[in-house]
Amino acid sequence: MKKSIFTGVVALTLVLSGCGAKMDHSNMNHEGNNTAIPQAGEMSHGENHGGGDTTAKDDNLKVTWKLTAEKPQSNQNDDLTIQVQDKDGKPVQDFEIQHEKLMHLIIVSKDLSYFEHIHPEYKGNGLFTITTKFPNGGDYKLYADFVPKGGEKSVKEHVVTVEGAAPHVAALNPDTDKPKAIENKEVTLSFDKLKAGEELTINFNIKNETTKQPISNLQPYLGAVGHVVIISEDTGLYLHVHPMDEKATGPDAKFMTTFPKSGTYKIWGQFQHEGKVFTVPFTVKVP
Repeated sequence: MKKSIFTGVVALTLVLSGCGAKMDHSNMNHEGNNTAIPQAGEMSHGENHGGGDTTAKDDNLKVTWKLTAEKPQSNQNDDLTIQVQDKDGKPVQDFEIQHEKLMHLIIVSKDLSYFEHIHPEYKGNGLFTITTKFPNGGDYKLYADFVPKGGEKSVKEHVVTVEGAAPHVAALNPDTDKPKAIENKEVTLSFDKLKAGEELTINFNIKNETTKQPISNLQPYLGAVGHVVIISEDTGLYLHVHPMDEKATGPDAKFMTTFPKSGTYKIWGQFQHEGKVFTVPFTVKVP
């Protein structure tokens, strides 16, 4: 199978695979409160299971997004509904389970300082719902990642403008090659090479921060040793990648991907250890 585009996290290692496809901007109706986040012109999305699955946009689908609050406020719970329909406006009834869920919803702030990976509940008739909150004022990008029954993987996007105090937007600076500490873990991100347009291997190496001993008893998170999401600095490119060996338990978690073009990317690696999920963010500049 042909391998394509996707993902990774700290001394620099990343993994993802997918395909390039234009992102669907239709039905982004937030009661007129949308403020566009700059786009890259094309949205790439897909996933790599180590086998190199290629995914494409499904033009026969459309999504309607709605928050209960006409003007969502920061740090307040809000109910979000995501309605999936076919090209004729009829609800899509059935969805494939991908990594234990029918839909993965990724939420990031415009400056990529905030990240959330959640799973809306399916109510039937193409309707997904979830309660969430946005921590600060400003613009957020939402990516709904799902597979209609018998169809292809689809990623639909939406922009929400939240009222309230917005934090200072810091520049997205690439991380150095030193490990990153989180949840008493020391995580090192590394690549066999780092170049746009070429397939590469990303590795997350995870140790105990105090003892420096390798952690080899990672637990499955959503059916795999880890998951990686990569988003470009302008939020125009979205990559969701899964490990080469889903049954791995550490200390290494390897992924494969191809960055579609040069630029700065934020990478979030998610893993589970001793019953707790931890997320490690990295920023890389891809030549």
